Amino acid sequence: MSLVTLAHICSHLQNCSRAHLTLTSLPSTNLNLALMHALQNSGFLSTVTRAGPKPPPYLYTTSHPSSSSAASSLDALHPDTAQITRSNIASRRLWVGLKYWNSEPVIRTIRMESKPTRRVWVGRGELQEMVLGRQGGRSLSKGMSVLGECLFLSTDRGVLEAREAVEMGIGGQLLVRVS
Repeated sequence: MSLVTLAHICSHLQNCSRAHLTLTSLPSTNLNLALMHALQNSGFLSTVTRAGPKPPPYLYTTSHPSSSSAASSLDALHPDTAQITRSNIASRRLWVGLKYWNSEPVIRTIRMESKPTRRVWVGRGELQEMVLGRQGGRSLSKGMSVLGECLFLSTDRGVLEAREAVEMGIGGQLLVRVS
């Protein structure tokens, strides 16, 4: 996992949301995809789609296809949204739709908790303290005190939001804090 690339993703998303862009593209990696899906499940992003160098045509419409059959019919019509193969893997991108509420970006700040020079690992007890708003014991990370703030971490079960990890009783490496 490259935390340098993840730092670039964080600054890119924050800059795009401040510029009021509705759609942006990111490099397609498994970590980026897992983090973007976690952000989407938490309500920070509207859409996450893996496609080619050009955005899929259905991202321009107001109604997003909700069924897999609609998406599969688009795959046949538009080769950019087709299955990933060895010949096209280098050109794959993640197309991310940003959300806005009352003309304000939903993602106000997104910053790294673990840095390439200082990785922050937390256990389940320490993570529970952070979710309750207290500073986690050994880690230098502060607790979650801002309304609507989410903390994402990498675990052996994938990228999870801190509250989900506490419910599962697992810890992991802190990745990003979003508010």
